[in-house]
Amino acid sequence: MKYKSQKVAYWFFALSMLLFGLQIVYGFIMGSAHAGYDGLHSIIPFNTARAVHTNLLVVWLLSGFMGAAYYIIPEEAQRELVNVKLAYVQLISLAVVGVIAIVGYHFNYWEGRKFLEIPRPLDYLVVVNVLLFLGLILTTLFKGKRKTTTALVLSMGLLFAALLYLPGMLPFDSQVKDSFFRWWVVHLWVEGVWELIMGGILSFLLIKLTGVDREVIEKWLYVIVGLTFLSGVLGTGHHYYYIGVNKIWLIVGGIFSALEPLAFLAMALFAVNMYRKGEKKHPNKLALYWTLGAAIVSFMGAGLLGFAHTLPQTNKYTHGTLVTAMHGHLAFWGAYAMIVLAIISYSLPNMTGRKLYESTRGRVAFWLSNIGMIGMTVAFGVAGVAQVYLERKFKMEFMAVQKEIEIHFVVLILCATIFLTGIISYMIDFYKHGKPNDEALETVSN
Repeated sequence: MKYKSQKVAYWFFALSMLLFGLQIVYGFIMGSAHAGYDGLHSIIPFNTARAVHTNLLVVWLLSGFMGAAYYIIPEEAQRELVNVKLAYVQLISLAVVGVIAIVGYHFNYWEGRKFLEIPRPLDYLVVVNVLLFLGLILTTLFKGKRKTTTALVLSMGLLFAALLYLPGMLPFDSQVKDSFFRWWVVHLWVEGVWELIMGGILSFLLIKLTGVDREVIEKWLYVIVGLTFLSGVLGTGHHYYYIGVNKIWLIVGGIFSALEPLAFLAMALFAVNMYRKGEKKHPNKLALYWTLGAAIVSFMGAGLLGFAHTLPQTNKYTHGTLVTAMHGHLAFWGAYAMIVLAIISYSLPNMTGRKLYESTRGRVAFWLSNIGMIGMTVAFGVAGVAQVYLERKFKMEFMAVQKEIEIHFVVLILCATIFLTGIISYMIDFYKHGKPNDEALETVSN
């Protein structure tokens, strides 16, 4: 049976959709500037647009993860959330901190540290917010009737994500030391503990959508957790190649970066294998598309494209170029954005009672967003290779090279428009579902 407190998840999902849309807007501003159409520069300089774009990515995904936890944990623990009112307090405070940070960036109120631009006073508010969230989730889990591997892996990922935020708050006078610990947050989130969150959500969805026995699916989770920690922790070394640390990181980073795709390969094999074993014909095919798509696309973006430019011999040339953007966009889309959209697609019909998963609009959203993202990835890749060749081989100046590759951003904007059309279709479906209601949650099972 579903639980009434799962309604909290809907409002976190609504916040994540709003922030996702805003992130795409700032992405278009950046793309237009790269293509030579920087008419908004006096209002929104490129560095501001970039900070907002990357930070909104983190916040909307975290909102989605939190929503997923508020939906999954009560069901896995077989009890209501311990305090629904505090969950809403946490939601509102998260939104307020986000708004202050984004507005502040437009007035140069930030730390200026890439990916961790949020000002220090807001850092403390984020810590309090996340502690409240973890308190609610973990208390619910440990007071519940059961403690499943799925729930424990999801909770462990969320807990470690909170702990790894703290090194980014340490003050340093040295740029090298600051960069060293900053990657503890950035890398160990996206190529470490966030994979645990993805694995937990993926496991939950496959149990619900395929009908494969829980024990079989959760055994795969142990493999994913092992591979994630084996490769992800020391794989941080590929960010240390050229920042002034010991040369040993060239060896460590190279070896463990070569192992990192294994965790994502395991997830892809895990999902496809469970789908093939599944005997349950769940009517929500749309949620299944997003679930399988997340596993497969994450292997392509995070696994293969990540490996393609993180070996020292390659990274010597691609470091700090658009090749990184190629990898980053497809990796974040496959590994984290698609899994958030998958849990939303699964949970919305259960929370609202409206079965809209057979609509053409939902399938259009899935295919257009993926086609658009793959097109953007190719455009970034071509622009990145051209940039590497012109800068590293021909020794051209950075801004002269940017002028030469402007045409690739015209293609990028066209592909981004296809992507946006798909996301708008998804958001229309989201709001067509309406708000959750107790009657739907009382009558729906599994």
